[in-house]
Amino acid sequence: MGTLVQSVDWIAIAPPVIAAAVALIVLVADLFLSEARKPLLGRLTVGGLILAGLSLIPLLDHDRSTFCLTAAGRDCSYVADHFTLIIQLLVIGGALLTALLSIHTMDELPAGEYWFLLLSSVSGAALLPASRDLATLIIALEVASLPAFALVGIKRGDRLSSEAALKFFLSSVAATAVTLLGVSFLYAATGTLHLTALAHGLTGVDPQLATLAKAGAALTIVGFAFKLAVAPFHFWVPDTYTGAPLPIAAYLSVVGKAAGFSGLILITVVALKPYADVWGPAVAILAALTMTVGNAAALRQRADGSRSAVRLLAWSSIGQAGYLLVPVAAAAYVGTDEIGTTIAYALMYGAVNLGAFAVAALVARSAPDNRLTDYRGLYARRPLAALSMAFFLLCLAGLPPGIIGLFAKVAVFSSAVHAGLGWLAVIMALNVVVALVYYLRWTALLFAKPEGAQAPAPAVTRSPPLTAAIALSAVLGIALSGAPQLVLRFASGGLL
Repeated sequence: MGTLVQSVDWIAIAPPVIAAAVALIVLVADLFLSEARKPLLGRLTVGGLILAGLSLIPLLDHDRSTFCLTAAGRDCSYVADHFTLIIQLLVIGGALLTALLSIHTMDELPAGEYWFLLLSSVSGAALLPASRDLATLIIALEVASLPAFALVGIKRGDRLSSEAALKFFLSSVAATAVTLLGVSFLYAATGTLHLTALAHGLTGVDPQLATLAKAGAALTIVGFAFKLAVAPFHFWVPDTYTGAPLPIAAYLSVVGKAAGFSGLILITVVALKPYADVWGPAVAILAALTMTVGNAAALRQRADGSRSAVRLLAWSSIGQAGYLLVPVAAAAYVGTDEIGTTIAYALMYGAVNLGAFAVAALVARSAPDNRLTDYRGLYARRPLAALSMAFFLLCLAGLPPGIIGLFAKVAVFSSAVHAGLGWLAVIMALNVVVALVYYLRWTALLFAKPEGAQAPAPAVTRSPPLTAAIALSAVLGIALSGAPQLVLRFASGGLL
């Protein structure tokens, strides 16, 4: 074993460190600010996230690594490469939009605790894609997850919020236990926690420990499947999203998913590369099951006034997770080039899904129940919001003018075909058709005439941060649709 090199590359670790530092500043500032000045905490959070985003610029030039066992830079615990940069960009950008969505809800929530927990979770999510050993990976995953439990249940006195937090907590604890058991098995079989060294160790593992190593690999993947709400481990998502504050549901659906998928990619494509012939088919089956379960359940959310729009978005996010898994499965057959497709799809999904949640937050200001029928005739009341929502839904469906959604789905479909997974490509095509039904049904509601008995929606005071979140998402979605090939090229360059 080499000697630990103590020098720290502060530029490399700046994004998660800045988020953590601002979280502590917010926590301390909350002790000294009067109630009338609590809104300053939200502005401080937004400023800190912008600063964390700007800290990514120096990382564009070349890869950096730190916390290494040898001076040569091998077996490092933290690596800031192209893969890390893209996921951190998605995490910080998603958190920034979440903060904008949150500002108008602070009258109902404890501001200091909320912003501290959000920034703490962001620091863990930003650390996760840079983690290159199993210990750091698990710690980052828990730092991202633990504050999220409290955020889901932060609406004090709300029964649904408390139930959602409890269900989220119990499922996550089970996932952590399974993951830690798997990691311990892998360590026992190979004697290392670093991902690249682990892959090397698995190629020549002692035959007496081969079964232990395979069991560890299986348990670790199952643990991440729990965290990512991959079917059949998805049961906690609908209730959690519905009971959580709307901005936190948006955060979990995008930032939580991006961080979790980055961990799954590192585990499978890097650490468990020698077992690609085992986890490749398993991930392909999970992808098919996840997209089918998510889309079938979303299809049942009929616009009869009794279904929540947020619940439909929750089931939709499960279906989208199935699409995100397809290139990961393909990577087992044709190499890591396919991983760029997953990242490109995640960038598209993150932008437009946060936009859809932003419009849902706007509707919730006049219709707190946020039923699907509350969107009937939205174009007559708020034409720009309705047009934005229609664009977001069409992007998720993969229809023009949401070109980026269409391009992303074609890229994912092509990755399955390229890997020889024709059966998975067929299942994906069928699921895309099923998803069209509920996305188009919701889009049609936006432009439908209000029912005669439907009471006019009460006037809603304008919220500049909420308007900014919708506008940013729409502009980003339009920009991505204008140059979809650039997105894939950017996401694929030098990954892993």
